[in-house]
Amino acid sequence: MLCPKCRSPKGQVMDSRVAKKGFAVRRRRVCRKCGYRFTTHEEICAENFTVLKRDGRREPFARAKLEQGIRRACAKRPVTEERIALMAEALAAEIEALRLAEIPSRVIGEKALARLRVEDQVAAVRYASVFRRFMQPEDFDAETASLRAG
Repeated sequence: MLCPKCRSPKGQVMDSRVAKKGFAVRRRRVCRKCGYRFTTHEEICAENFTVLKRDGRREPFARAKLEQGIRRACAKRPVTEERIALMAEALAAEIEALRLAEIPSRVIGEKALARLRVEDQVAAVRYASVFRRFMQPEDFDAETASLRAG
């Protein structure tokens, strides 16, 4: 790790702590050349699989895109940014644990919807309306009925 001040590679880790509920590590470092202290964050970055879209297109998995969808569903709801980030992180880990080179977007959407149902039911209905492409008011009725059924 290069020092951000003097660009020296001679740094030392002073302290390491678990961050983001175990999904990252925060390290406090000091440059042995100039004495500058700085913090780095390490996260697992093994999201190297492809998502098969409904229309047949393939694109690399992007956790940020998943988090953005969850954030939109949770807009103006009592769900904190921290909870949204944790949901996205846990979903990415769950999807990654499947060990598939290619995963249908439908599977990702269903897993996200399941987590949102537990977190906030209104956000779950919002997410479902986009994910399942609701066209009629009856589609909302069916989704809320399935939430009530459990």
